[in-house]
Amino acid sequence: MDEQQSDILLHLTADWSMYDHYGYAGLAVAGTCLAAALVQRGLHHPRTGPWLGTLSGVAPPFINVISVLFGLTLAFLANDTWSARDRAANAVFKEADALRSLAALSGTLAPPLRQQVQTATVAYAQASASEWPLLAQRRSSTSVAQHADALLTLLASPTTAASAGAVVQKLMLDQVMSTRDQRDVRAGLSQTHVNPLKWLAMGFLGLVTLLSIAVVHVTQPRAALVAVLLFALAAAPTAAIVLVQGNPFQSPTAVSPAPLLAAVAGLHP
Repeated sequence: MDEQQSDILLHLTADWSMYDHYGYAGLAVAGTCLAAALVQRGLHHPRTGPWLGTLSGVAPPFINVISVLFGLTLAFLANDTWSARDRAANAVFKEADALRSLAALSGTLAPPLRQQVQTATVAYAQASASEWPLLAQRRSSTSVAQHADALLTLLASPTTAASAGAVVQKLMLDQVMSTRDQRDVRAGLSQTHVNPLKWLAMGFLGLVTLLSIAVVHVTQPRAALVAVLLFALAAAPTAAIVLVQGNPFQSPTAVSPAPLLAAVAGLHP
């Protein structure tokens, strides 16, 4: 394999790692449909059908035991996914609130310094908003950290202390530290990805649930078909919906950077 082929392979691997949740969503739907089709084929096949008929007698309430385990597993996975998005959105709004407070406090500074602080604040907000495509790729921008450091250095300077006073300077430094903390939170959440082992366990429980539904209705092929299809229609789309939201900075439910830009919209550096 030459160097060009190696680069292409690495690029494809990187792309898969960024968008693996879409692949897993498709796999969940396809796997559920395949499992349902194989179960129905087994029930109607002349060789396996009669043997499966000998398994009749399993009480219908037995399904509840396995289906509850499957439902709880899927619910926990969905909670993890939606919790990550909520935390990312909360971090963005807190970061925007800190920028808005910083913009308000900068009004107490003398005109030359006020201009510098507002310019640095707008530059940070714009750099943060420009980081969104990188967050969608589970990466981050060094430019945002550099703008945050520049803003922190400016506000910690003796010039700012003399112009704003110790109390206002401390408040402004607290807001800068808050923006840095919240930015670290959203950058960390952008690294969220599908845990294959968790979803493998969920898929296994789904398969067992589907088999238990078929066994309970083994002597009634038409009822088995309806029950299996209903389970597949409920489980596969639900799992796919949860999976496609694996990264809070990717479509279809990506967190927006609009609050950051709105927080500095009134500044005119």
